[in-house]
Amino acid sequence: MLDWLKRLAALTAVALVAACGGDNDDPHPNVVQVAQGDARFSILAEAVTAADLASTLSGAGPFTVFAPTNDAFAALLTELGVTKSQLLADKPLLTAVLKYHVLPSKVVKSAVPPGLPITPLEGGIFKVDPIGTDLVITDGRNRTSRIVIADIDASNGVVHAVDKVLLPADKDIVQTAAANPSFSILIEAVTAANLAGTLSGTGPFTFFAPTDAAFAALLTELGVTKAQLLANTPLLTKVLTYHVVPSRVLKAQVPIGAPITTVEGESFAVDASLAITDQRGRNANIVATDILASNGVIHVIDKVILPAP
Repeated sequence: MLDWLKRLAALTAVALVAACGGDNDDPHPNVVQVAQGDARFSILAEAVTAADLASTLSGAGPFTVFAPTNDAFAALLTELGVTKSQLLADKPLLTAVLKYHVLPSKVVKSAVPPGLPITPLEGGIFKVDPIGTDLVITDGRNRTSRIVIADIDASNGVVHAVDKVLLPADKDIVQTAAANPSFSILIEAVTAANLAGTLSGTGPFTFFAPTDAAFAALLTELGVTKAQLLANTPLLTKVLTYHVVPSRVLKAQVPIGAPITTVEGESFAVDASLAITDQRGRNANIVATDILASNGVIHVIDKVILPAP
């Protein structure tokens, strides 16, 4: 009877160890294993392998991975006009895109800095804004993606599922403005003042960009034609460089009420309603913000601001 009780106790102990996982239980999955173990991320897992990033992302980290779902990748293929095989075979593009989804630190949902620039492994920036109950990412090409599942824990970081593949910027400030028909006179002015090369440089810059309607109002105010304004290179250069700040300043970073020094050398101020007061006491409204570019950011204004006479 005693031997039988001993054997029963031993079997019970083994069963309890097995039920609790024991010392040989599999470790908590890393960020790569999270993707590999979830059918919603199967294309992402294939992409990580094709880009030879599995080893890197299985390292100590910590990492934050904004993980596109299979539906997000399917939409990207349509957007780019390529097949999955073509995307997976383009290793330089694939590597750049995937590293743009990875942060070199662990950032849980509650720690995401709203509206501030976030720098991924690839370089460049994107930003995240709370919109209603959603967290919405704006990528370098000003496309938006929602975080649909947050805080999937991993042994070397955290995973957030997103519903659109993020893409790094592919246009500088001048190219971004040129693609917007509302800035046709601005682009003419930048070209006439020989500033296109400078504003296409490394930067980063913040460009407070007047619309065509803003320039039309300025011509009336100054009593000149567009041709006369564009021909006056010294004035044009002075005015345009007054619209440029020699750093990247997103909306959330604008110092309210403090002087903002421009490339031209003089400053202007922005109030809490995002109205600018220039050196002549004139006011302009910032009507759109945070248009991202590879070398900075554009904020749209409804009036050309002017330095001191």
